[in-house]
Amino acid sequence: MVEALGVAVIGFGWMGRVHTQAYARVRHHYPQLPLRPELITVAEEVPGRAEEAAERFGFASATRNWREVAADPRVGAVSVTAPNFLHREIGVAMAEAGKHLWIEKPVGLTLADARAVADAVAAAGVQAAVGFNYRNAPAVEAARDLIASGSIGTVTHARIRLFSDYAAHPESALTWRYERERGGSGVLGDLASHGADLARFLLGDITALTADTAVFVPERARPTGATAGHARAAGGVPGPVENEDYVGCLLRFASGARGVLEACRVSVGEQNNYGFEVHGTRGAVFWDFRRMNELGVSRGTAYQDQPVSTVYVGPGDGDFAAFQPGAANAMGFDDLKVVEAYRFLRSVAEGTPHGAGLPDAVRSAAALEAMARSAESGTWVTVRTPS
Repeated sequence: MVEALGVAVIGFGWMGRVHTQAYARVRHHYPQLPLRPELITVAEEVPGRAEEAAERFGFASATRNWREVAADPRVGAVSVTAPNFLHREIGVAMAEAGKHLWIEKPVGLTLADARAVADAVAAAGVQAAVGFNYRNAPAVEAARDLIASGSIGTVTHARIRLFSDYAAHPESALTWRYERERGGSGVLGDLASHGADLARFLLGDITALTADTAVFVPERARPTGATAGHARAAGGVPGPVENEDYVGCLLRFASGARGVLEACRVSVGEQNNYGFEVHGTRGAVFWDFRRMNELGVSRGTAYQDQPVSTVYVGPGDGDFAAFQPGAANAMGFDDLKVVEAYRFLRSVAEGTPHGAGLPDAVRSAAALEAMARSAESGTWVTVRTPS
């Protein structure tokens, strides 16, 4: 028997819409899921935006006050897609109200914020998921299996990159993303949080690192009204960018492997250039998000001049079979959020975590905190592994 689960979405920018669409699609791809999400309410403080979302997507109600969601007995699970500075307050409140929680990365502004939400979830006994969507790509899961199997030998070194141009235009509006008080870190929380999660997902714990950060666009114009996404604000009153545009980081893993993580939000000519290269003693594996369903794989006994083959992932890899019948039929970004929705709802149904959760967010935040400390001190820093 399929049970209904009332869900709410708090914060309705682009990611709020993506979560909503994932709830709508999840049983199309996972008909075995014993829960049927029902869109109960959407909360968004920008006037008119919640009402518009309710009309467009079929929420039963809309509100500008997210606290009404915590008190709503119809709601059993909540997506938190609000700005970073609200993650801790909303996440803790929802857990304490007994709501299961699907919350976007980086889960607050600091390691303390991520831990607070994790502690509240554990104390309440609810299930939680975190939006580290890139690990859900079937090719990434296939790469992890290939690495774990020893197929490329012992991992020696890896490179993880996350380059984007979303903030490259000098007229990009000075939104909350560029402020310490509301956005926390800049590209660290936005892109490098994904990089830290991918590094750990593929290669295990990071033990130490040294990092450098920079601001390349030091001033932007303040917006004159509500914004969504990465809007421009030509002619507005200028203000300072308070957090980093770029981070470059050397990593040491518990396994002994070495790594490089680099992320930038002002990379002209780069659109979602996210990916990794992992090298081992007998081979290598390569992944590029822009060719999400492919892996470059080199393995064998040649060592020198060994070729790289392109492998198209298929129904035997990750959750590919829930979306496409055969290899080289493409999946896309929104599909990764459907996978995430399924794993979240499966966790709720079974009472056992599936997919990325708060412990992963805490470990990612610990790596980000170490990067910030290293950039300030100019030294190698030990990553404090959370207990």
